Amino acid sequence: MMTIRPVSRLTLILWLVGSTGVGADPYNSEIQQFRQAREASLKAEDGWLSVSGLFWLKPGETRIGGDPASDVLLPAGAPPKLGVLSLNDGQARFTPEPGVTVTLDGRPFTGGVVLTDAQGKPGVLGFDRFKLMVLKRGARHALRFKDNGSDLRTNFAGLRWFPVDPSWKIEAKFVPHPIPSKITFDTIVGEQDVLTSPGYVTFDRDGKTYRLDAAAEPDGRLWFVFRDATSGRTTPLNARQLTTDAPLGDSVVLDFNKAVNLPCAYTPHATCPIAPPQNRLALAITAGEQNYQANPGTATPKK
Repeated sequence: MMTIRPVSRLTLILWLVGSTGVGADPYNSEIQQFRQAREASLKAEDGWLSVSGLFWLKPGETRIGGDPASDVLLPAGAPPKLGVLSLNDGQARFTPEPGVTVTLDGRPFTGGVVLTDAQGKPGVLGFDRFKLMVLKRGARHALRFKDNGSDLRTNFAGLRWFPVDPSWKIEAKFVPHPIPSKITFDTIVGEQDVLTSPGYVTFDRDGKTYRLDAAAEPDGRLWFVFRDATSGRTTPLNARQLTTDAPLGDSVVLDFNKAVNLPCAYTPHATCPIAPPQNRLALAITAGEQNYQANPGTATPKK
């Protein structure tokens, strides 16, 4: 007959804590889940780590392929001649090379109009493990190239974070602009992005009041691009970013433990904004994501 040994009260308590999560810090768990989702998003097949090229376009025809004579030279594995992209009056059209299989947004594509990101959701041209899309930055257009077998993605070193600090979850006051307003961002590629700004927030820290101007997300959330006293030291020089829920009355929660880097922290082929002058804080925000440190031998952006 099997002998059942008595279980001590301490063993039972430890088992219950481990199996039910009793005693775990809910806020710390929330931030850990946020960090895991952030890393998974970057590492996804279509994530920022797959961005492997940015090619500025001129009006007219651009030949794309792996042939060295191409206007846009793609890496090994791409067809010698993928096709021709035509850009006229801000409209892009793509004509695949005969015999080359190309998709547009996942469907077979024999040629035609390809939407740019200035026209809504950009059309995605796909072939094998590669993807292409047309961007507009300022007055210029560019071709973004993604490769899910990129060196950056294959050799991703993981993210680095400040320790979780609940004191950096701050309830701020939202102040709407009395009239429709814009916020202007200089970018690392020399162009400007002008976005709608619904208002700004103010918050207190260590006896001082600080202000951040917001850009509007399509779903009503707020997007903050900021620089602080850690920038250029433990965090990227140009900016970090924080997205918050939409204001609830005049209240907005700024959780700087969820502040993250812009894509140019990982890839030299991004077109990131720079924190506007009014969002450069004389405050060390020691929360959120830190500088990315790539594995040795992996190409990374210059700091």
